[in-house]
This record gives sequence, structure tokens and C-alpha cells, in this order.
Amino acid sequence: MEKSLKIRKLTYVALFAVVMAICAQIMIPGPVPFTMQTFGVFIAVGVLGGQLGSAAVFLYLIMGAVGLPVFAGMKGGLGALVGVTGGYIFGFLASALVMWGMEKLLGRKPWALALSMVAGLLACYALGTGWFLLVYTRNTGAIGLWAVLLKCVIPY
Repeated sequence: MEKSLKIRKLTYVALFAVVMAICAQIMIPGPVPFTMQTFGVFIAVGVLGGQLGSAAVFLYLIMGAVGLPVFAGMKGGLGALVGVTGGYIFGFLASALVMWGMEKLLGRKPWALALSMVAGLLACYALGTGWFLLVYTRNTGAIGLWAVLLKCVIPY
């Protein structure tokens, strides 16, 4: 019975990693593409809970890091992780971990889950926007925070 439960949990983790990969392909292109990846993260943590949901996000990142085309625009590999949008990809894991931490503090009530999604989104935006600012500045020259917010946050 215990082995069956472990297999079921691993299957759910893998399934939700694939869901995130599918959500990544639903996109509107731009400097930072608008995708459904964040929705995939929220669904994974919302359905599986913080621990397994975070594991699914981690698996998704590993899949992309080894070169599988799971990120927006069928991208994969280390180049996607170190590019201007890489911070948002790592932000998905930060988002899941924030949601898991809030789940431990507040439980799995609907209002707590909604609040954790807001906090997770803020964590993702903070990491992604900061990363974008650093990489963009290194690659093309100085850019102000307001300009980055106009490219990366305000349209979404």
C-alpha cells in the first residue's frame, strides 16, 4: 500500500510538471512573454499541496535545464535560465515555496490559498524583475527600474 501511494505521488508530480510545460506554450510574445506558467504553478500547489506542488515546479525547472523544450516558446536549456526571463522561471519555484510556507502557517483554507497565490506572485515578480534588470543592464546598458516595470510587470 505504501509503495502504491509513493508511485501515485510521483505520478502527480510528473503530471503537473507536464501541465506547466503545456501552460508555457499558451503565450502572447513580448520582452517577457505572457504565459499561463504562473497559473500552472498555482494549480500544482493548489491541487497537490505545497510539498508536492513545489516538487512539480522543481521537476519542471530540471526538465528545462537539461534541454527539454518546456519553457515559453518551446525553449529549454541553460540559456533560457540565464537569459533576461530566467529570473521569472526561477521565480516559479520561489512562488511555490512561498505558497508552501504560507500553507504551513495558515492551512489550506480557500482564503489562505488565495492569499498565498498573491504572495507567490509577488515573489515571482520580484525575483524575475530584479533578474531582468541585472541581465538587461549587463547585455545592453543601464535601464531604469520604471522602464523595467513598464516592460515586465505593468502590462501583466
